[in-house]
Amino acid sequence: MLSMTSNEAKAHFGEFLDRAQREPVRVMRHDRVVGVMANAQDYEAMHAFFANRLLHTLDETAGAAASAGLTPAALDALLADES
Repeated sequence: MLSMTSNEAKAHFGEFLDRAQREPVRVMRHDRVVGVMANAQDYEAMHAFFANRLLHTLDETAGAAASAGLTPAALDALLADES
């Protein structure tokens, strides 16, 4: 992955955008990564991947809770308990 300093990205913004269309570009400031520029298609694909992963994790967690006997009523009782 290509890296550019924030100053390089600012000074050569057109080139920065062109390169980001071909591959993600790391933006560095003070020797640390402060961002990554990716093209819109890659961003949408990453967004969809992580959204689907979150939904899958939530479904698995709900299934495990139900298998352990955690019903909506039991959850309400736990949340209402102030002890």
